Amino acid sequence: MVGTITRDISTLMRQEVELAKVELKQSATQAGKGAGLFAGAGVAGNYVLLFLSLALWWVLGAWIGDGDAVPALGWSALIVAIIWAVIAAVLASMGRKEAKRAKGMPQTADTVKKIPDALKGQEHA
Repeated sequence: MVGTITRDISTLMRQEVELAKVELKQSATQAGKGAGLFAGAGVAGNYVLLFLSLALWWVLGAWIGDGDAVPALGWSALIVAIIWAVIAAVLASMGRKEAKRAKGMPQTADTVKKIPDALKGQEHA
């Protein structure tokens, strides 16, 4: 009887370890996707800063210069900066959603909590 209980506990522990590995891999994959999307958002954010800086440069150049209308290149830099801002916002939103989906190992945690009750049931058998 003790041998059966020991074997059952050993099997249960191996199954829990395998479940934990699978859940950890899934969670790490989702977290990795979220991190990649956040990195993309960071790159896009850098482009926003770059093109806003270029637009400001052109606007200030026109204002300080001869007072003519803002050059077309200044407006085009501003438009490109807005496009990058939209891309950064979309990537950040997607990254946040992926990061929230990574839940760790909920099934493993749940079944590990049940082990003491299972052992109590084995003792009475």
